[in-house]
Amino acid sequence: MSLSSLLTFCVPVFAYNLLVFGIYGWDKRAARNGAWRIAESTLLLLAFTGGGAGALAGQRYFKHKTRKPPFPVALPLFFILQTGCFLVAISTPDKAVALLQKLAVS
Repeated sequence: MSLSSLLTFCVPVFAYNLLVFGIYGWDKRAARNGAWRIAESTLLLLAFTGGGAGALAGQRYFKHKTRKPPFPVALPLFFILQTGCFLVAISTPDKAVALLQKLAVS
């Protein structure tokens, strides 16, 4: 995988996780201030759809949703699964692209 391809793949993943991290911080601040909150299902969806690292970092840094089920189990699980997928994608990019093309056709 060329450096250009790697950056094209990694930069959006990093940016999305940074966004998810910020959303967890925003929700924690809203919880403290009694303001409008983000739905738990939305927080979990953000983590599931590629933001596992940002959600887990946000949970730990802001001490947010640390005991509320299913967050203590779901966020580390999403992180592990997404890290595995990320490692497979960057180590075998041709196979990852072929798999994504098959999934897109289905």
